[in-house]
Amino acid sequence: MPLLFAILVLMTTSTSSSYSISLAPSKIPQLGMSSTKLKNTHDALTQKVDKSDLEIFYFNQDLDHFTFTPKSYMTFQQRYVIDSQHWAGAKVNAPILAFLGEESSLDSDLSAIGFLRDNGPRLKALLVYIEHRYYGKSMPFGSAEEALKNASTLGYLNSAQALADYAAILLHIKEKYSTKHSPIIVIGGSYGGMLAAWFRLKYPHIALGALASSAPLLYFEDTRPKFGYYYIVTKVIKETSEKCYNTICKSWKEIDRVAAKPNGLLILSQKFKTCGPLNGSSDIKDFLGTIYAEAVQYNRGPSYWVTSVCHAIDANPPTHKNDLLNRVFAGAVALIGNRTCYDTNMFSQPTNNSIAWRWQSCSEIVMPIGYDKQDTMFQLAPFNMTSFIEGCKSYYGVPPRPHWIMTYFGTQDIKLILKRFGSNIIFSNGLSDPYSVGGVLEDISDSIVAIKTKNGSHCQDISLKRKGDPEWLVMQREKEFKIIESWISMYQKDLRDLNILI
Repeated sequence: MPLLFAILVLMTTSTSSSYSISLAPSKIPQLGMSSTKLKNTHDALTQKVDKSDLEIFYFNQDLDHFTFTPKSYMTFQQRYVIDSQHWAGAKVNAPILAFLGEESSLDSDLSAIGFLRDNGPRLKALLVYIEHRYYGKSMPFGSAEEALKNASTLGYLNSAQALADYAAILLHIKEKYSTKHSPIIVIGGSYGGMLAAWFRLKYPHIALGALASSAPLLYFEDTRPKFGYYYIVTKVIKETSEKCYNTICKSWKEIDRVAAKPNGLLILSQKFKTCGPLNGSSDIKDFLGTIYAEAVQYNRGPSYWVTSVCHAIDANPPTHKNDLLNRVFAGAVALIGNRTCYDTNMFSQPTNNSIAWRWQSCSEIVMPIGYDKQDTMFQLAPFNMTSFIEGCKSYYGVPPRPHWIMTYFGTQDIKLILKRFGSNIIFSNGLSDPYSVGGVLEDISDSIVAIKTKNGSHCQDISLKRKGDPEWLVMQREKEFKIIESWISMYQKDLRDLNILI
């Protein structure tokens, strides 16, 4: 959530090494809730984020929850935020809504999440927001420079440790507020949505239920979807404008053709107004591919990014002055805005968040995303697991574990596992979100519900309200609220029936 998105090219240069990981096709989209690089000023939020009622705390968190070596007893300060202004209190067992942070700063999450703020007053709930270890201000080893330095320090960054962090903090909060029997509902989006679902499965004694928004927890080697991320990118653009789709299809060979000319890279640099010289045609192709992916993943109203891009590409027929490359460049400008120059590396600039996420996607969150044969808008470049493993191993000195997520969380037979061992989970997906191909899209039982919407984008249901939100989105949010409300009602009935008192 804001799982704040930029397509993370794993060729990003680390702050501590000059080695770059070369992947095929060299991009793994980051699981952000909203775009940080592309802002559309016309998509005004109808909600203003008031942080005056938020209290910031730091929890003395264990570095390692699973071993008893001397280093495991080290601690770090993990940030969390509480909003208690609408909470009815422990005496009535009022619920707790807990947002589980993902690969971004908590500051970004507080500016993007609307579900807790919208429904906290209705449920008279205590609102909790927890920052993920190694992101924002929740840095082990005293600083980001130390924490993100190499595999020895990054080794404590994984989903199991993150879930244990959340468990420790939530139990601490229940003790702090003397609220033993207040039910907890965990909420997360994107990678955080995966964490929310996994938390309910791993810690059912702590979380009564989970809302997992846009959580691609089936996008792994053992449960790889038939159609991939870029298939949906292609599909959405083609449905928006077949003319736009055809132009983009033709543009890749044209970029390569121009690049092969004498001074070809200089010509491309001039056409795309790049801020610096190009190293190859792949610089432009990666840049454009990222723009199309971002436009689709976060395609929401009122101005709808895909429509804006395709309208710019389709606006004028090809002429000598307005050739194919000028038109695809116009599509990029429509999304990024007019600038004096365009940095083709703008999506791969190394930040603390991108460095931490690179480790996670090079260790256990290994999603086999590539340009497969179904992804007809792009040049063929399927994901190559062998190359991926070798690249990560060369960079960090340790190989990824692409099967570990499935082993640890046991979702190879998702329907059977959830039906037998799971309950009280909402999986929400917009089918126009490229990550929906790895989501749970069918109801498993009466208490494991899949809510899918045809035109929904990434984490749209739990994001802040926007001007012109469609009726289907309003209805989806209300349905999610009603389900959670029913879980809480049944839980409180159980308390009464069992005569359990505080």
